[in-house]
Amino acid sequence: MLGVIRNSLFGSVETWPWQVLSKGGKEDISYEERVCEGGKFATVEVTDKPVDEALREAMPKVVKYVGGTNDKGIGMGMTVPISFAVFPSEDGSLQKKLKVWFRIPNQFQSDPPVPSDESIKIEERESITVYSTQFGGYAKEADYVAHATQLRAALEGTATYQRDIYFCTGYDPPMKPYGRRNEVWLLKT
Repeated sequence: MLGVIRNSLFGSVETWPWQVLSKGGKEDISYEERVCEGGKFATVEVTDKPVDEALREAMPKVVKYVGGTNDKGIGMGMTVPISFAVFPSEDGSLQKKLKVWFRIPNQFQSDPPVPSDESIKIEERESITVYSTQFGGYAKEADYVAHATQLRAALEGTATYQRDIYFCTGYDPPMKPYGRRNEVWLLKT
């Protein structure tokens, strides 16, 4: 636990590598088209719970893994953003299923520590191209749904993207009270 606290307060923070391809906007929403680098990710899947409740279950597992609850007992430092995949229903509401994706820091990509918690899996993922929009505050499920709806509206008729999944991202530790950064990513098809 000490490793988790030390890591979140004093640990290094690495940004998930990406390249901005273009920027756009419509009415009150601006967005970027980005290519996000692939790599190895620690993942946790939670089903049968609303998104906010599922996150409260999954995130501590990822933070403990990053903080040293792994076979090497090593704190790895954080990579931001932490993202989680959500699965919209036909009406735009979210299904009771999510998958947290934490990109393992570059220095551990070739040989990531093995998680002590069996619910954490290490998965390889190819690079992805996304449409991203940013917003502030302490984000909840309703905020992500609203911003995804706005991003879809801004992209209407100009871009194609997957409609059965999108990513919600956060850049900040929970103890940061202001200047918070969140994003919604629609996967380009």
